[in-house]
Amino acid sequence: MPSNTASHLDLQEHPLSTGASPTLDTSYRSILIAVDSSAHSNQATEDAIELGRLYQSVISASHVYAAQMHDLRFKQMEGGLPEQFKEEDELERQRDIHDSLITKGLSIITDSYLIQAETICNKADLAFKGRSLEGKNYKTLVNEANNGHYDLLVMGSLGLGAIQGSLIGTVCERTVRRSAIDTLVIKQPKHSIKEGPIVAALDGSKQSYAALITAFNLAKQWQVELHIVSAFDPYYHYVAFNSIANVLSDEAGKVFRFKEQEQLHEEIIDDGLAKIYQGHLDVAEQLAEEFAITAHTHLLSGKPHHAIENFINEINASLLVMGKVGIHCDDELDIGGNSENLLRNSCCAILLTQREYTPRIEMIAESTTTWSTQAEEAMQNIPPFVHNMARAAILRYAQQEGHTVITASIVHEATKNMCPAGMKNLDDLVDAATQVKQAKKIQPPSGAFNMDWSNDANEILQQVSDTTLRHNTKMRAEKRALTEKAKQVEVAHILPFVVNPKVKKQQQSSKCPFSSMDNIDQ
Repeated sequence: MPSNTASHLDLQEHPLSTGASPTLDTSYRSILIAVDSSAHSNQATEDAIELGRLYQSVISASHVYAAQMHDLRFKQMEGGLPEQFKEEDELERQRDIHDSLITKGLSIITDSYLIQAETICNKADLAFKGRSLEGKNYKTLVNEANNGHYDLLVMGSLGLGAIQGSLIGTVCERTVRRSAIDTLVIKQPKHSIKEGPIVAALDGSKQSYAALITAFNLAKQWQVELHIVSAFDPYYHYVAFNSIANVLSDEAGKVFRFKEQEQLHEEIIDDGLAKIYQGHLDVAEQLAEEFAITAHTHLLSGKPHHAIENFINEINASLLVMGKVGIHCDDELDIGGNSENLLRNSCCAILLTQREYTPRIEMIAESTTTWSTQAEEAMQNIPPFVHNMARAAILRYAQQEGHTVITASIVHEATKNMCPAGMKNLDDLVDAATQVKQAKKIQPPSGAFNMDWSNDANEILQQVSDTTLRHNTKMRAEKRALTEKAKQVEVAHILPFVVNPKVKKQQQSSKCPFSSMDNIDQ
């Protein structure tokens, strides 16, 4: 490259990553397991060992016992003791016996749990550490997990207190919320996470891309099928706009220009959202090629957590990997909405990662960004020897500003600081290009409201007893019918949004073995 390139583009100010994507260390060198000898805990130990074999990890097992809580509970129950135990001398003796049993007994039980885990680690030739802890279960476990010594926490969704129909215990849910490290929650005893298939959920966030890279490595190491899903909801905005229409006065509707706004959102949601989430999958496919792994991509529509849950059940996945938070998170969010719902309801194990990974800007832009004709024309005036660098800088600027279509004005903004003082042609060209605007008349939606319904479809709708839910379901079904350019709403349009409780119960019993305690070794 000519030596005068720096006068046109500051390489330090606008670095390019034209080589391979930045690497992400997905290894877990230090793994903490929460143990209590329950069926889920035992499977968690087995799965932690499988991960430990991959990364030659140090395995630490921890059990938290609450001696002080039991001591307080015994004092509260003393009034219910038989009369012969209420004599002061006898009562003091019982207190001493109870204190000794609780202090020593719970410690002995905890040691037994740790020895069980240590035996399994020794067979796998992995280093082991035992952590016997006293205190409030979830709080003490969180403090241990977050002390900076561990990369991953592994625990069962249920413990010894599980009953039939349980999906997740309070200790697990409270711990996952507060864990500052990656957390793997085991849902199915006797179903190893390495059996596959593995599913990675992608929403374009840094955490979801980190989850994707983790899924790549696990699927490649274990030689199992990998599916990548990206889910979006094209029905929500239709429901929202129809709800707004019911409360706006005619005058307010004119001020709000409701019909135009509704049509604009229809176009954006129908085409824009699908393009964005398909773009995430396109990036995933390119990354899969770089990692030399075969992956199947799926664009799902519907409420994201519900669509992903259905997909997991359909393929009988053994592990779901996703970010703990998603693309719309804020700094104070402890867990994303989709992650929270899948943590509770998914049948398979779920690995929630808090690591971050960003693919190369060119890779993201290639799949998610387009250039207007005027922008391409503006690029022609950039000197050829810095053309590629300038293009990458413009893409980076557009990504940072949230644009998915690069216009001439964006080219101007991104390149104005790169032009030497005496160069004015680019500015002149961009100024001329930005004056070319194409006006597009927005037509009111045709048939967007009050669609006809077939008798069968309407009969299904009327079975939804909750009136609020019925209205929501009606709007989603109409949106689906409009998307398919149907003249009326048919049964096929409403079925995806209603659930027959009997069918759902049958599906859960057949695909979620942990929902019935009959399938859990006691």
